Amino acid sequence: MIGCKEYATLPNKLLAKKSYLLSMAWLTIFVLQSCTTPPYSGDVYQKMPDQIDPSARYMIYLHGRIIEDEGIHPTHPQYGTYEYEEILESLSAGGLQVISEVRGPNTDSWQYAQKVVGQIQTLIQAGVPPQHIYIIGFSKGGAITILTSSLLQDEMVNFIIIAVCGEEVFEQPDIVLYGRALSIYEASDALGVSCQPLFDRSPSSLSFKEIQINAGKEHGAFYTPKAEWINPLMEWIKNTK
Repeated sequence: MIGCKEYATLPNKLLAKKSYLLSMAWLTIFVLQSCTTPPYSGDVYQKMPDQIDPSARYMIYLHGRIIEDEGIHPTHPQYGTYEYEEILESLSAGGLQVISEVRGPNTDSWQYAQKVVGQIQTLIQAGVPPQHIYIIGFSKGGAITILTSSLLQDEMVNFIIIAVCGEEVFEQPDIVLYGRALSIYEASDALGVSCQPLFDRSPSSLSFKEIQINAGKEHGAFYTPKAEWINPLMEWIKNTK
């Protein structure tokens, strides 16, 4: 098959031959589509898929509390509409297999973290390298992500915590982070601040990075797949492959 680079270097004389005009026209359309379309896009699952591809990268997205209370299309009077499905599609567009279950009302965070630990172990047992597993949580989902890391204690799994750190997290000294961690928080958000105190008390082997964004809208900055947080998140994932 001719790829982007090969097509670009085809001899002009060959392209000019009448006998090739029709076939090359179709080839041009096919190759240009291949060159402008991302080479791989992931899927979105509502539960752990029956077939696990050991060569793929998997992400478990843990949503905020508002979806527990109001379903997958909630609207907050201050923060706006939580675009849950759009966020999942944006994450999968980077080539990730995204798993995200809608939790029921008043889900116990500790119990759900134990469930996520089991999901991670299922992926690893199926042959997925732990460094190709990403657990991402926003708000209450971020708290569950922290608990998952603390329970699992795996140095290679990736954990992304969004807009969750505050007194409730800082006042539980037994909860620490393991593995590779990324924290993202919004400068105008009082509900989720810097996670530096959590990083400071975690094991020295923890690899972490923190990003502050300035998108406005306080907690609602993460209700939509805004480029301000999606882009640096995907760049971080790219660099941890």
